[in-house]
Amino acid sequence: MRPPVRTAPRAAGLVAALLGLLLPLLALGTPAHAAPTGFRVENGRLLEASGNDFVMRGVNHAHTWYTDRISSLAHIKSKGANTVRVVLSSGDRWTRNDTADVANVVAQCKRNRLICVLEVHDTTGYGEQSGAVTLSRAADYWISVQSALAGQEDYVIVNIGNEPHGNIGYANWTADTKAAIQKLRAAGFDHTLMVDAPNWGQDWAFTMRDNAASVFAADPDANTVFSIHMYGVFDTAAEISDYLGRFVAAKLPIVVGEFGHDHSDGNPDEDTILAVTQQLGLGYLGWSWSGNGGGVEYLDMVTNFDPDRLTAWGRRLFNGANGIAATAEEAEIYSSGSGGDTTAPTAPGTPAASAVTSSSATLTWGAATDANGVTGYDVVRISGGEETVVTTATGTSATVTGLAPATSYTFAVYARDAAGNRSQRSATVTVTTSSGGTTGSCEVGYRVTGEWPGGFQGEVTVRNTGGSAVNGWTLRWTFPGDQRITHLWGGTPAQSGSEVSVTAASYTATIPASGSVTLGFTASRSGANPSPTAFSLNGATCSVA
Repeated sequence: MRPPVRTAPRAAGLVAALLGLLLPLLALGTPAHAAPTGFRVENGRLLEASGNDFVMRGVNHAHTWYTDRISSLAHIKSKGANTVRVVLSSGDRWTRNDTADVANVVAQCKRNRLICVLEVHDTTGYGEQSGAVTLSRAADYWISVQSALAGQEDYVIVNIGNEPHGNIGYANWTADTKAAIQKLRAAGFDHTLMVDAPNWGQDWAFTMRDNAASVFAADPDANTVFSIHMYGVFDTAAEISDYLGRFVAAKLPIVVGEFGHDHSDGNPDEDTILAVTQQLGLGYLGWSWSGNGGGVEYLDMVTNFDPDRLTAWGRRLFNGANGIAATAEEAEIYSSGSGGDTTAPTAPGTPAASAVTSSSATLTWGAATDANGVTGYDVVRISGGEETVVTTATGTSATVTGLAPATSYTFAVYARDAAGNRSQRSATVTVTTSSGGTTGSCEVGYRVTGEWPGGFQGEVTVRNTGGSAVNGWTLRWTFPGDQRITHLWGGTPAQSGSEVSVTAASYTATIPASGSVTLGFTASRSGANPSPTAFSLNGATCSVA
């Protein structure tokens, strides 16, 4: 869904769409692959690890804009859904959903016996929508939160990026999608991946339809599902039946990842969408639970997130013919095997700090207990009410590195079990690093290049003053005020409270001896805009230019 409204396809595009119905879908044979862990695709069908055929019946939930409405997952389940597609942000256009938040979403999905489809929304309309980011950037986000997803292949499907091209440059969708899939596979993702169509998700130019076979073949795990969004382009039964039928005939997995009963770009035929997906055994996910704005409030399924106030659209989707209540079947993982374990471990003991230096500290805590065994721990840093996972451990101790000198940090620990359940958080410990930090071979220049009410643009130059190249780096600083980064180029930012860390992008990862790299960013602020006074590169203190 394009927030807050969707751009209608160009008239020429609609003509092309109608003519394109006559074009064949190019289907290529796919090689045999070892069965992935968790969900997998076979002969165009989405299967659970047990071999059970799984058909999604659920809705979308705009979590990234309503993080305080996590109880909506329980309400969605209570209406009969077996799946929820959760909106997340990489931090490029909206507030970033960090590793701790993603882990909590997954835990809540499992607690409510829902399959979790997670999507990055910042790619929406790339090439046409200002500020939208690439699928490669979305893949980088998934890699940055990978620890929250590892071991969750039975419960989580990764939808790489929402509507990743608008109506400009959409011919690049095929190459971009293949590259993003392969980037995630190379990083160790074994999950079923989902890819959205271009043209604001509606594929009116049939780029996804005509290239789906080659994209599927490009996945070394042969474990990719395609997602079409059906709004005004799909306003006749013939268009809906033809589009979905071609994927089924080619044995390529397809779901309707978003659709509504009405829209500003036309009136989709929701009755046919529901009937044909039921007839073909295909999944669907309606848009959306609640919280729509910008003139599309009619797409809310409940009023003001109240599960007892179903709208006409909500009544149709949940309780109507071929709707969720009548057709959804809960994932088998929740009623058999290890998937029946939905009990979280006990909270770990309060961590204690030792070996505190200017840039690191060792934390030790009491073990958590679990009926089926604790498999790991997440150590989180708490700042400004937010949590950031800083390291993971299989035992009851971990060393946290990359800290700034003479700075106070608050840490806590979560436990995880084999089923992926996460414990309550431990009590916290506060650690203050020593002031004798080792001075690194680096110099940082920071300057504000432009300001406006409520925001500003900044530039950070990192110079390598040493005699050998720096290959791979993380830069850290603390804002003195309430500045919050909204977008950064040259690296991948993460911010917890006032603490910022930036990990190098592929094209800035190497800083040659006597060389430098420059980062640019935009940020919000509500008051004064003082500059940071200390920076560290890979844990070593830099001089400030």
